[in-house]
Amino acid sequence: MSTDTKPDIDIDRSIGDFRYEMDYAYDAGVGLSEATIDYISDVKKDPDWVRAFRKEGYRKFLEKPMPTNWATKDLENIVFENIRYYLSQGQVPKRSWDEVPDDIKKTFERLGIPEQERKFLSGVEAQFDSEAAYSNIKAAVGEQGVIFVGSTDGLKEHPEIFKKWFGKVIPSGDNKFSALNSAVFSGGSFIYVPPGVKVKHPLQAYFRINAQNFGQFERTLIIADEGAELTYMEGCTAPKFETATLHSAVVELVALKGAKIQYITVQNWSSNVFNLVTKRGLAHEDAEIKWIDCNIGSRLTMKYPGVVMKGKGARGEVVSIALSGDGQHQDTGAKMIHAADNTTSNIISKSISLGTGRSTYRGMVHVPKHLKGCKNNTECDALLINTNSRTDTYPAISVRGQGNAVQHEASVSQISSEQIFYMQQRGLSEAAAMSLAVNGFVNDLVQQFPMEYSVELKRLIDLEMEGSVG
Repeated sequence: MSTDTKPDIDIDRSIGDFRYEMDYAYDAGVGLSEATIDYISDVKKDPDWVRAFRKEGYRKFLEKPMPTNWATKDLENIVFENIRYYLSQGQVPKRSWDEVPDDIKKTFERLGIPEQERKFLSGVEAQFDSEAAYSNIKAAVGEQGVIFVGSTDGLKEHPEIFKKWFGKVIPSGDNKFSALNSAVFSGGSFIYVPPGVKVKHPLQAYFRINAQNFGQFERTLIIADEGAELTYMEGCTAPKFETATLHSAVVELVALKGAKIQYITVQNWSSNVFNLVTKRGLAHEDAEIKWIDCNIGSRLTMKYPGVVMKGKGARGEVVSIALSGDGQHQDTGAKMIHAADNTTSNIISKSISLGTGRSTYRGMVHVPKHLKGCKNNTECDALLINTNSRTDTYPAISVRGQGNAVQHEASVSQISSEQIFYMQQRGLSEAAAMSLAVNGFVNDLVQQFPMEYSVELKRLIDLEMEGSVG
């Protein structure tokens, strides 16, 4: 990735705390039923196979119990019958920024989306509530045969590629929330990179929730053909509401032989959002999938990016930072499934808990006994800022057979009063001293984030520290 250009991508939480009154052309109403599914399919003009896929997802959603091994107390606050599952102005994604409706345009202009496209990105998709409002890819990238469109356009315009992999990496019955997404999905990205094509600059999607009592259920499918390389970045915001908002996405990655996919997320949801996401990649022979994940904000995040290493020599990696403030629970981690010889996985997780915030690492590593030459490394480090902060680590590591290797390391530390006092004696305020300590804790990990994000991540930590002292 090129680092000679550093766009001012601002992920300050306050930048997303605004909303505009909207007149929606399409509204599925409140609550979920089979009629809701039919309404969404009718509005989107789904092919028959997609409507059937939705109905099957709905049936599995009704059958699946709410997860009991996760944050059940928080999950009980989700009332599915109070949620609005589809809202749109009937927009078709515009290829020119000037064509985007004014009320939607001013939202994304305030968030800086078109500016970032001009400065840095190979392509941008901007989703507003249920549908993409803007989608564009630079001509040079398009000429290489790269496809970058919304999921709705992908399933209609490229069915031969889309249908082959859609729902194959994450079946609709994987869990209750993947089933819900399968029933009501709308928006998200579809990307296909042809064999040998290396996209030099990132493609980016931005997901914005504007409506109250709303659920956003985008579905993203990315396929890198043999020897292809791609970096994809996504950002998320929502304004603060008194009522709960649900975000439940599904992301499927497919890296064919020798391909590389890097997927970067900077989540900056407001404190009323339940962020319940299923993300998984399938890595074939000598392929590499790397998730870089930054979770800041939301009331509850449950997200465990995974890689199934299907081919020999495949590699999977998850690098994550979670920052949890008052009233927040960041339940994050990774899932690594080794399914071929000589596969390698790496998990590096760092969490920071402020005030009454809670951070949880929940991971799974599986190596069956018939494999050989598999390696895993897992590192989990937690930092507590206050006496009421909480952190938990739940690693589940199953390594069988001979010739496989695994190592796990976990640590919990707290910023000491002596350390803060020492820095204050050298002219720093208490907030600045705490910020310096926290930035030092995550610095080695932040260096793995793209340059255009690392400065802003440090800045956001500074802002969080200002509210955590006293």
